[in-house]
Amino acid sequence: MPLISSTSMLQQARENGYAITAFNVHTLEMLQAVVEAASETSSPLIIQSTVGTVKHLGPEYIAAAAKVAADQTGLPIALHLDHCTDFATIIQCIRAGYTSVMIDASMLPFEENIQRTLSVMEVAAAAGVNVEAELGKVGGVEDDIVVDERDAMLADPDDCQLFIERTKVLTLAPAIGTAHGIYKGEPNIDFERIAKIAEKVEVPLVLHGGSGIPAEQVRKAVSLGMSKMNVATELRIAFSDAIKEVFAKSPEENDPRKYMVPAKEAVKRLAIEKMELCGCIGKAGTLK
Repeated sequence: MPLISSTSMLQQARENGYAITAFNVHTLEMLQAVVEAASETSSPLIIQSTVGTVKHLGPEYIAAAAKVAADQTGLPIALHLDHCTDFATIIQCIRAGYTSVMIDASMLPFEENIQRTLSVMEVAAAAGVNVEAELGKVGGVEDDIVVDERDAMLADPDDCQLFIERTKVLTLAPAIGTAHGIYKGEPNIDFERIAKIAEKVEVPLVLHGGSGIPAEQVRKAVSLGMSKMNVATELRIAFSDAIKEVFAKSPEENDPRKYMVPAKEAVKRLAIEKMELCGCIGKAGTLK
């Protein structure tokens, strides 16, 4: 099965009250881990890479690995470029085979955000690629995009409705109180705001900053209309901690297979937990 656009899987998730887990991966082992998790649980999957990872590995290498995963498993898998502000990088990734891209112009004035999104929509529509945009500012750090907590701005429901009407963008990430990275305390998610936005727009909504959100809060956000949850930092921590544990026990270890295998298993276990939390386990075979 080839890689697919995330449009249909996210629309079906929105219609049926669950969310698709989207995992940011940085190595082949991390990609394999989330794919194995999806395969073992029959879950649809969105593999994501940040702009930094695209620069580190190259979009062609990432897309090739994702295509092999889709071919070998037969699962509905989409490949997404996360939080990109650069039009040229978006084009590069689409050409490499990405099936979903995020244009993050949330730092710009509302009208300019609309225009940047429209320019990406025009190119992506011709390639059958999903487009995700952001309104408001999600706090924290994502690669080289830094939003101070004091500057994080929540999305206005009326603006969300107007933005969708003007851009026809297929997926929307509204800022609702989450943040990138691990939370210092309990996240202050505005559930009423999620409900109001979901009432005004029909497109799937994206929950950014999914690492470390308490399970009951994730379930509530999904029940209100969040159809995609991004997980990045927790995966990196699980991967790194497993490697550290190997070296703590065997400082002289020099065979990458000896520390990459447990790192991969740690990521897979966490991925399955997140899939179960979002309610997408067993949904791979139900996609139309």
